[in-house]
Amino acid sequence: QVQLVESGGGLVQAGGSLRLVCAASGSIFSIGAMGWFRQAPGEQRELAAIAPNHATTTYADSVKGRFTISRDIAKNTVDLQMNSLKPEDAAIYYCYGRIRQRAGDPGNAYWGQGTQVTVSA
Repeated sequence: QVQLVESGGGLVQAGGSLRLVCAASGSIFSIGAMGWFRQAPGEQRELAAIAPNHATTTYADSVKGRFTISRDIAKNTVDLQMNSLKPEDAAIYYCYGRIRQRAGDPGNAYWGQGTQVTVSA
């Protein structure tokens, strides 16, 4: 089995910072992309930032210049540093990983349980 476990959410004032951390564990052969999605109440889940292997990191336009994603491929972790937070950044943030459990697998999508980010005005 594979697990993605997030930490680092919480309550912050507008303009503040938070750092989210996600660690993948279990039966992992390799990980392709890892990233962060978010879902606000009544809204669809949307991409915040994603870091594929051997490809350019992608950010949602709404977070460019404020959020930074970083991966440690050896440790199977992905972090999201969020600066200059705005009330509209409030959401549940989900860690995502495209994970292969054996050689030759195309890989399956795995999700963390989500971590709440609340931004007060």
